[in-house]
Amino acid sequence: MPRTDSGFIVAIPARYASTRLPGKPLLPIAGEPMVLHVARRALAAGAREVVVATDDARIEAALAGSGVRVVMTRSDHASGSDRLAEVAQQLAWSDDAIVVNLQGDEPLAPASGIAAVAQALAEDDAPMATLATPLMAVEELFDPNVVKLVRREDGRALYFSRAPLPWPRDAFAHARDALPAAVPFLRHIGIYGYRAGFLRAFTQLAPTPLERAESLEQLRALEHGHAIAVRIAPEPFPAGVDTAADLARVERAFAGRAR
Repeated sequence: MPRTDSGFIVAIPARYASTRLPGKPLLPIAGEPMVLHVARRALAAGAREVVVATDDARIEAALAGSGVRVVMTRSDHASGSDRLAEVAQQLAWSDDAIVVNLQGDEPLAPASGIAAVAQALAEDDAPMATLATPLMAVEELFDPNVVKLVRREDGRALYFSRAPLPWPRDAFAHARDALPAAVPFLRHIGIYGYRAGFLRAFTQLAPTPLERAESLEQLRALEHGHAIAVRIAPEPFPAGVDTAADLARVERAFAGRAR
């Protein structure tokens, strides 16, 4: 199986502009910028290099002295993967380097999960990897904000969807108020690993019909015939920060750790 003996890179896209939380990467949590907490999670995972990709000098200044490399990128990128592809080009990462895309609003991301997505690529020849966790509530299955996925026997992704997936026909013909047993319901966790060569190539692929229909960028890889390795997360992934309520929840979590 493919291996990497040179460790892995964690790249953190951190855009200053945000519709709901302007300046989100710099919002304070326990007195320090959110992006700094995210970078520490990456370092705790054992990354050989942690890079923050940003378009704003204020984020660069906030990370001064942190031991994290900051790369300034263009401001017109449509997605985090586009921003990281520019970084991969700027830093001339080798094609087989393993790069974990950790979002800049994930200050509670478990180090074990970050390492697990890198390990998934080290053990597989797929160009891309991600994580999932068992879906436990029927409400989540029918929630379009919760992305579901199904896997092949070898652990590679078959499909991702916002719709209920899979559909247990016979069980749901009788009732839909509980999850039937023995059905592999999985919730997608939005952390990705890429081989750097594929990261550069991925952003040059044309958007695809299913990607546009579901608004799920990972479907572009599948529709173009590229494999995605999926592993079960070793521990829960708390939700990231999208709203002021999320920020308050994360602040409470940090306060609880400090006690």
